[in-house]
Amino acid sequence: MRSKVILVVVDGLGWQAGQDCMGYLQAMCEAGQASLHQLRCELPSLSRPLYECILTGTPPVDSGVVHNDVVRLSSQSSIFSLAQAAGLRTAAAAYHWVSELYNRSPYDAVRDRLTEDDTLPIQHGLFYHQDHYPDDHLYIDGELLRRRHDPDFLLIHPMGVDDAGHRFGGDSMHYRNAARANDKLLSHYLPHWLELDYQVLVTSDHGMNADHSHGGVLPEERLVPLYLLGSRFNHDSTTRVKQTQLCGLMATLLGLTHTKADNPALLQNKG
Repeated sequence: MRSKVILVVVDGLGWQAGQDCMGYLQAMCEAGQASLHQLRCELPSLSRPLYECILTGTPPVDSGVVHNDVVRLSSQSSIFSLAQAAGLRTAAAAYHWVSELYNRSPYDAVRDRLTEDDTLPIQHGLFYHQDHYPDDHLYIDGELLRRRHDPDFLLIHPMGVDDAGHRFGGDSMHYRNAARANDKLLSHYLPHWLELDYQVLVTSDHGMNADHSHGGVLPEERLVPLYLLGSRFNHDSTTRVKQTQLCGLMATLLGLTHTKADNPALLQNKG
C-alpha cells in the first residue's frame, strides 16, 4: 500500500513546548485523529547530525555527521534517494543544510535556493539560508511545492522555534510563542492535507536548553515530540518510537522496499 507523506520538522522544538503549546495538535489527539509520542533524539543533539538521522535512520556516530560543520553529501541511503530510485517525486522547503546533505555540497544560493532537477534526490526544493526566515513564508513554500509538483514525499522544515530558543532560551515566552505560532500555521494547512489522505509526521530534531543552546544530554535538549496524523496510523500514543525508526516508517508508508528500521506497531495496515 502506497501513501503520500509530509514530514514537518519544527527545528528546535523540545518535548515540553511541543506538548504544552500545540493546542490544535493536542485537540486532534483528543479527537482520536492524531497521536503524540515522546522521542529521545540521538547524540549529539545538534541539527545537521539529526537531519541525517531522521532522513536516513542512521545515528550520527555511524553516519559520520557528528557536528554542524560537516559540510558534505550524505553517504547514507535517505528517504529522498529511496523515493527517487522508486520513481516517486520528492520535494523540500527546508534549511540549506538539507540541500547540502542530499543534493549538492557546498550550497550555492544562486544555484540551489530554487531547485528543479529530476536527477537529484530532492527534485523540487525551496531552500533558505538565514535562521530568521519567517515560518509563515516557509509553510507557504511547502504548500506551493505540494500544489505545483504533487510530491509523494514532502519535507517542510521551519526554523523559527530554534531561532527563538537561541536568542531567548528554551524557557522563554518567545520560544513557547514560536511553538504556538507553528501550531496555528499547521491548523491552517493540516485539515486539507488530511482531507487529501496525506500521512503527516510532525516532529523535531532536538530541543533547547536554558543556556540558549543544545548539543548535550539534558532532557530539554534530547526529548522531542512526534505527532502522527493520517488514516494509516492507529493513533495509539502508548507505542514507543525511536528517532532512528522514522525513515523506515516513512518508507513503509510510501510503499518502498527498504532496510531501515521502522515501527509497524504504529500503523493500522501492517502491510
